[in-house]
Amino acid sequence: MPRSAHSHPSFQLVDEEDEVEGASSSPITTGLATPTSPVATRRLRSARPSDLDLRSRLPSRLQLDEYSNLLAFPDGARNYTSAPNTAARIPSRAGSILIPKHHNRSGSLGVRLATALGFDRSRRSSRGEAGLAESKVSLFTDERVWYDQFTSTDWVHDSIADAFRLRDLRSRKDFRGRLYAWFDGAQGWILVAIIGCITACLAYFITITETSIFDLKEGYCTGHWRRNKQVCCFGEEECSAWRSWGQRMSFTGIDREWADFISYVVFVVLFAVAACILTLLTKTEVPSNYALTTLDENLGADPKPKQDTDHLGFDTGAQSHAIHARALASPTVYYPAAGSGVAEVKVILSGFVVHGYLGVKTLVIKSLAVILSLASGLSLGKEGPYVHIATCVGNIACRLFSKYNHNDGKRREVLSASAASGVGVAFGAPIGGVLFSQEEVSYYFPPKTLFRTFFCCIVAALSLKFLNPYGTGKIVIFEVRYVTDWRFFEIFVFILLGVLSGALGALFIKASAIWAKTFRRIPLIKRWPVLEVALVALVTGLISFWSRYTRLAVTELLFELASPCKLDTSSGLCPTSGDEIPGILRELGIAFVVKSFLTTITFGIKVPAGIYVPSMVVGGFLGRIVGHIVQYLVIKFPGASIWGGCGTEGELESCVTPGVYALVAAGATMCGVTRLSVTLAVILFELTGSLDHVLPFSLAVLVAKWTADAVEPLSIYDLLTEMNSYPLLDNKLRPVFTTDLGDITPAVRSHRVIEISKSPLVAAPLLRRKLEHLHNVGELDGGLPIVRHNVLVGLIPAPDLEFALDKLENEDESFCLMAQDTGQHEVEEMDEHETDPTDFTPYIDPAPVALDIHSPMDLVFQCFVKLGLRYICVLRDGQYAGMVHKKSFVKYIKELEQSGET
Repeated sequence: MPRSAHSHPSFQLVDEEDEVEGASSSPITTGLATPTSPVATRRLRSARPSDLDLRSRLPSRLQLDEYSNLLAFPDGARNYTSAPNTAARIPSRAGSILIPKHHNRSGSLGVRLATALGFDRSRRSSRGEAGLAESKVSLFTDERVWYDQFTSTDWVHDSIADAFRLRDLRSRKDFRGRLYAWFDGAQGWILVAIIGCITACLAYFITITETSIFDLKEGYCTGHWRRNKQVCCFGEEECSAWRSWGQRMSFTGIDREWADFISYVVFVVLFAVAACILTLLTKTEVPSNYALTTLDENLGADPKPKQDTDHLGFDTGAQSHAIHARALASPTVYYPAAGSGVAEVKVILSGFVVHGYLGVKTLVIKSLAVILSLASGLSLGKEGPYVHIATCVGNIACRLFSKYNHNDGKRREVLSASAASGVGVAFGAPIGGVLFSQEEVSYYFPPKTLFRTFFCCIVAALSLKFLNPYGTGKIVIFEVRYVTDWRFFEIFVFILLGVLSGALGALFIKASAIWAKTFRRIPLIKRWPVLEVALVALVTGLISFWSRYTRLAVTELLFELASPCKLDTSSGLCPTSGDEIPGILRELGIAFVVKSFLTTITFGIKVPAGIYVPSMVVGGFLGRIVGHIVQYLVIKFPGASIWGGCGTEGELESCVTPGVYALVAAGATMCGVTRLSVTLAVILFELTGSLDHVLPFSLAVLVAKWTADAVEPLSIYDLLTEMNSYPLLDNKLRPVFTTDLGDITPAVRSHRVIEISKSPLVAAPLLRRKLEHLHNVGELDGGLPIVRHNVLVGLIPAPDLEFALDKLENEDESFCLMAQDTGQHEVEEMDEHETDPTDFTPYIDPAPVALDIHSPMDLVFQCFVKLGLRYICVLRDGQYAGMVHKKSFVKYIKELEQSGET
């Protein structure tokens, strides 16, 4: 029940400064600082970016006096870190992950271009209007700090900043100005074209390298050891140029078959362990106060212990007294190169900042490790890692142009296109890649991004087709063509396949979670990830060797399962009579069980591994089994009216093509695992190029999604997001609320606001202590509202406040100006203190988004989702009543989901 108006918190500060900070809540403490220089008067104005840029270049040998700007960068300025200043700092083992990106953009191309195209605002407007324009420019251009580690993107600020950049760029109407404007508009197209080409080149390198070493488990080519068996023998099963390891080790006296078996198992383990070792090189440790479980695909990660919070999930005073204990807690460990990375890319595109996850080191190591993991023969795919690799390429390529490098919102538009290109080269489906980006990973997908994403996918697909990695002119090896149409009676079988495949995908999710929560939480396995990889590889080698269908690479296996018999007669899946079908069904059934088990235990190990094609292979076995059963019934009862007369035509595939059933079930099973719908139907269409089979594909995918949602509401990536505590506010959810904003608004506390009723000057040490409190409770991207006489007059983000404080020459004796509209009585007060306070007004948001305390929660949800806000200030009768952070709101939504109230 919503609380009454009298029960909502009003602006009555809960004085915790003595308890938590050891200082008074007054903005100026008597005796805290002594005057550093006499000042008669002070011109109260905002420091413009150009002034700050010039002052930052003053030689360090100059002596500071009353005319020196304390915002200038002194020599030996401290490094900016995201970790709390009072807690023990735990350095990142990956080098760049925990280093906040407080970039100084004064020398960037975008700033120099804006300066060249700038104009004197004071000449075209009055002094008051110019001052307002200058304050806006200082707020939304150069002097804003870059995003810290594990914070959220301020979409509103980035959008406004880009609007100011475009305004300055288009203000010049001469030829040079028009040329610069044209080049600025072309940068996005140039960038996505570069990303598409590089992604295709990486896919080509991974494909040819993996296919070259995959068959080393079975033998080698005597003439050219880098050739695989198919190239060495020109497509034949056996040839004299290919020598197995059993033939090579004949001198040992070991039986040839057993020698081949031993060598196969050894190579599987060696390749898998090598891939794991490479993956472990990306190990990253995060201090425990960031409240993450992990950042890789580990369903068995231990949940973080619950912090001391009230019933709404907000921090209490006890948290501040547990700072030291939390600093000594075990850090979170994750491996950016492990898994597919799709869930993490989705979280990053939603606005979560993870430095290094899309970096050069991750790109290089994952590209090499995925080759070894594929060559090992484990039940995993490369399609998911392609999404992560392509997104890494996009993130690195953004550094070419400052408007994408320095604007996190614009950068994520490029990352959406990059992720789509990864799917485009993985499945040879550029349209499917666009739909994948829009349906699965992208959080913000405007129409302009849609067109550029399509262009990026087309460039990537054309580049890979030109490179021709398989030598067949195909982008992917499992591209098939069907020459016969489907019959009307088969529509009921396709619906049945949708039900079975959807249930199979949902049960795979449950089985993977159970396996991870039991086996993967064994202390020895948890401590040594390489041991788990070695055990899984050993089991895979011991089981897979004895069946041709489990020994093949997943892409080749999917091709054989989906191929019609008229195109492929060497796979052993094409019976010549009805008597051969039971034997084929027995082999397919054994392979189906083995592959399902291996895929379940493989998902989540510390190697680059995708789940798309392995899940399709498992579904392909199911579909092929059903297809051969229907084919057997047609042969046994050819005159049945349900067949429509096709049973008497003589050919086995005249009525039923088992390959179609395999591909239908493959797509439906992948839908049950990932919950992709339209994307999968289009990808299957692009793989087959058959308009005749669009309806069966779409129908099976639709039924599979309904069935999977009924068995397991969460997809595999949604489950990862939930169990790993990713701060993702799903924009596809539509919760049902029974409360209003006041029910989740925490009480106003003195250490969470900046009170300037007495004076706009606030002691820097007091600001530092307030900032440390935000850090200690994990709100690195929080903010401090600025209040005068209970009225909200502004807000300074925590990263910007840290950036400004770290630039102070003498923080202990400094006072900071926290308001722009300073009156005469406040000037006199500044004269009394005889100090030159640092002007923090360029960092203050003078108009933070605020809602009334009685606002419905649906409005709050839409503000967070569609505006991308970090926090919302709460007002009651026009006076400040608290602030709700996005992470707190996400936690509130998760608690509603767990309680079943949504």
